[in-house]
Amino acid sequence: MSVRADLGAYSGFVSDTIARLGRENVTARVSQGDYTLWKPQPAEITNRLGWLDIASRMSAALPEITDLVNAVRADGYTDALVLGMGGSSLAPEVFRQTFGVAPGYLDLAVLDSTDPDAVAANARRLDPARTLFLVSTKSGGTVETFSFFRYFYRWVVRALGTAAAGRHFIAITDPGSALVGTANQYGFRHTFLNDPNIGGRYSALSHFGLVPAALVGADVPRLLQRATAMEHALEPAAQLGATIGELATRGRDKLTFALSAPVAGFSSWVEQLIAESTGKEGKGILPVAGEPLGPPAVYGDDRVFVYLRLANDTTHDASIDALRTAGHPVLRIDLADPYDIGGEFVRWEMATAVVGWRLGINPFDQPNVESAKVLARKMVKSYETSGALPAIAASGHGDGLTVYTAGNTSPASGAGTANPADLVREFLRGVRPGNYIALQAYVTPSAETTAALQRWRVALRDRLHVATTVGYGPRFLHSTGQLHKGDAGNGVFIQIVTAPPAADVPIPDTADADTSHMTFGVLKVAESLGDRQALLDAGRRVLRVDPDHASDGIARLTGLLP
Repeated sequence: MSVRADLGAYSGFVSDTIARLGRENVTARVSQGDYTLWKPQPAEITNRLGWLDIASRMSAALPEITDLVNAVRADGYTDALVLGMGGSSLAPEVFRQTFGVAPGYLDLAVLDSTDPDAVAANARRLDPARTLFLVSTKSGGTVETFSFFRYFYRWVVRALGTAAAGRHFIAITDPGSALVGTANQYGFRHTFLNDPNIGGRYSALSHFGLVPAALVGADVPRLLQRATAMEHALEPAAQLGATIGELATRGRDKLTFALSAPVAGFSSWVEQLIAESTGKEGKGILPVAGEPLGPPAVYGDDRVFVYLRLANDTTHDASIDALRTAGHPVLRIDLADPYDIGGEFVRWEMATAVVGWRLGINPFDQPNVESAKVLARKMVKSYETSGALPAIAASGHGDGLTVYTAGNTSPASGAGTANPADLVREFLRGVRPGNYIALQAYVTPSAETTAALQRWRVALRDRLHVATTVGYGPRFLHSTGQLHKGDAGNGVFIQIVTAPPAADVPIPDTADADTSHMTFGVLKVAESLGDRQALLDAGRRVLRVDPDHASDGIARLTGLLP
């Protein structure tokens, strides 16, 4: 799994930084936990380095994991649903997408959306008697995860009774978290206690990732063998980080991923790792995941391309060669087979830690993540007190679209009468070279809507020559949300928010009763309002668009280019 770097005019700068990497003994100091590489104090550093050897240590945990998997298979379970956000959900999704489901194992899905239709869709398709729920949260207090748990616990109780319900749940969490107590109270089948010295986005090779991987029948020992080999040869990974960090300081701060199809899911995991680790203190590297490759002419001079290529796959070769010839830096990593992603988890964790060294930031904290959560809680409190979420006045309405601009933030400003198309085009005319456009979709995730968002992002990139990202809310709040508020302010944000359905899904107040004072639809909109305000408070450019119908509205928006 070698890295081939074609850096063109940047080769000399990168060579100097790699030489400095060696002089300062950075690789060894990371392995030794030397916090002074990043900050003068150890807070949120020395207790976040458990990922460095977790692959080697997890071999000892495999019997416990295997016993759980064998037991649920013997009991006739056919499905598993991960209830989690961010670092608790992304690695399981990668393993399911990469390895599929082996015969006789559990078909695993991830629920990381508070959209009521997404929650209800899982309840419709699953058989409670044959489903295992993985309640997965490091902190043990994630509001979305506990909302999912209360809903599905009550759902299982109604179908199977209280005595049987707990056996359909397992917990993955840190020792001493609130989830440990919940698991004991409700008789969970099992609780996996993770190493607490690992942050969520660095946890792919811990229980958070490997329990789901084992449930789908992936060859976990083989995966760990590839990862352990990388743990014992970290210098190339450190050099990759030095390269990426140096390129970012030279204006190449949009790290764009192209992957062979069988490992394409890896991009969503590495997106969180890089965004949440580097986007802070007015700095940041934007990971661009899922943006289809285009001709060189559609890109600005702020891109670096990373090509993860499986052996004998030539799908992207011609496009990558054209980008290299045009002068864009290209980093190519060749993988022998999909199990090499075990090593890639380690490579990119180490590389990201070294990027933090080069940029002078702490890659293990997330100081801006809480801002949106605090404001969302404020919105929820308003709902609980008054029965309604805070209102913002529309700036324009028509043709199935309602548009809210940043300057129209309160009911007192009056109902807007502007043409929505004009407002969208005016907003987009403010995009400048070096910016990026983030499409934030607080809508029901679906293949149709994802395809519509992909068409829109490509149209925006091709017209404006800027990087684009797509994220479903609130999922992205636990992934790229830190970078959105913490970087240099180059983001341009378009929220797409659909109203809760008429048949909204209630969130039980507790797991012991069906009473409810909150719905998933209200929670989703509260999170969108909180994130919008957090972005505005950080001085970001934000436009909110509410389409009457998600995919149709996005199709109309795709035609509204400046």
